[in-house]
Amino acid sequence: MIVPFSVSDFVDRAVQVYGERTAVIDEPDQPAPPLGAPTYAEFGALARRQAAFLDGLGVGFGDRVAVVGQNSGRLLTSFFGVSGFGRVLVPVNFRLRPDEVRYIVEHSGARVLYVDPELDEALRDVPAEHRFVLGDDGDLFAPEGAEPEPWDPDENATATINYTSGTTARPKGVRLTHRNLWTNAVTFALHAGVTDRDVYLHTLPQFHANGWGMPFAMTGLGVPHVILRKVDGAEILRRVERHGVTVMCAAPAVVAAILDAARDWDGEIPGRDRVRIIVAGAPPPTRTVQRVQEELGWEFIQIYGLTETSPLLTVNRTRAEWDDLDPADRAAKLIRAGAPALGTRLKVEVPDGDEHGTGEVLARSNVVMDGYWRQPAETDAALGDGWFRTGDGGDIGDDGYLSISDRKKDVIITGGENVSSIEVEDVLFSHPAVAEVAVIGVPDDKWGETVKALVVLAPGAAATEADLIRWCKDRAAGYKAPTSVEFREELARTATGKLQKFKLRAPYWSDNDRKVN
Repeated sequence: MIVPFSVSDFVDRAVQVYGERTAVIDEPDQPAPPLGAPTYAEFGALARRQAAFLDGLGVGFGDRVAVVGQNSGRLLTSFFGVSGFGRVLVPVNFRLRPDEVRYIVEHSGARVLYVDPELDEALRDVPAEHRFVLGDDGDLFAPEGAEPEPWDPDENATATINYTSGTTARPKGVRLTHRNLWTNAVTFALHAGVTDRDVYLHTLPQFHANGWGMPFAMTGLGVPHVILRKVDGAEILRRVERHGVTVMCAAPAVVAAILDAARDWDGEIPGRDRVRIIVAGAPPPTRTVQRVQEELGWEFIQIYGLTETSPLLTVNRTRAEWDDLDPADRAAKLIRAGAPALGTRLKVEVPDGDEHGTGEVLARSNVVMDGYWRQPAETDAALGDGWFRTGDGGDIGDDGYLSISDRKKDVIITGGENVSSIEVEDVLFSHPAVAEVAVIGVPDDKWGETVKALVVLAPGAAATEADLIRWCKDRAAGYKAPTSVEFREELARTATGKLQKFKLRAPYWSDNDRKVN
């Protein structure tokens, strides 16, 4: 017997088994009226009412629905009210500039666009057939008791399209199927040891690879979702204390914010010997891992993956064999990307004649995307030989654990967000004073990496570091702008004129064992 996977399976089980349990504790401090604390029975009804509302608009199965907003109960509902009833959810990074959002909405062909109230004015020129502001629930949910048209589940149908910057100036739409999301959620929950006794805090942006699949995994096991709209270290500690949080996911910058807040916390750190914090984006320093374990008393779990892999590929969690190690040695083991998740195969491919880089990490798994939306050439390049090419360099140790040591693609991960160096270079090249530019990632204690621009000015032209940073912030999302600009007489290139970024990066990473931070 084969029963097609559907993301609706998760909410259907929660309604049946945990109907009277609190499903969501919505963010109280938001511009839209909070959803409050609906039970799973009420949450499931909201998802059905959202699907019924889309029926009323004439939005059919397979049509795209885009949502631009920070974490909220309404966005969480959309994972089920949209994808769970045959439509395709397009969760959009709220930090993007209006022209970037416009490109994603138009490229995805979204017929419906929901925007956060704080973004309504900024995104006023982003068109869609149906455009609504989150908060007026008459524009999101059909009346109480409404039931949607039934959808016959197809596990190979696209459930979400998640846009990632990648290495090109234009983002790529990652098509994730119901099968991808189902497999990722169940595998993630297994490796993270999730049970119905957990309480989950949404410190991770829900748009970011669908919150790494946690909206699905936690819902299926009846776990209460505590929504956090904006990251603040002290507020995270307060939510852990107030709601009995046991698990959260975070980028390294969020870990740093929590550790900073803990220094000023009055009394016992909440969650000691209870909280599991799952970290990805780039491995933090060994000392940070050790501090999480010693100062917070939380369990540190490292994972590795990409939007294209739903995202889980590897998991690194303390194991029994490490119990007798001293904290520093145990932390050193935990900064590795980890062992392959169940059902994932990895290999490292070193091209002939590649004397400068490490091998590229390739993956095969049921969590690997179906392809890029409307970009067949890019899909073939990523998947053409039956393996997904991650673009990351690394090696696999004798114990089967993967370590990431370099980034083959020109992507900078700063504070957990991907920045395309090519995109930033294009913006800087548009400045009349810039003749040549190379954008690289350099190590940073807070953000993991930050964006640095190496610039050659045109003859007779003048520009300051502040000028060029401001130029970028006016033309791209703020987090993509360089934090520093260094002026050069020339940039290292090959005989054919290609930039040799490994040479440009080398001086900044000379004190690091790995070329990602």
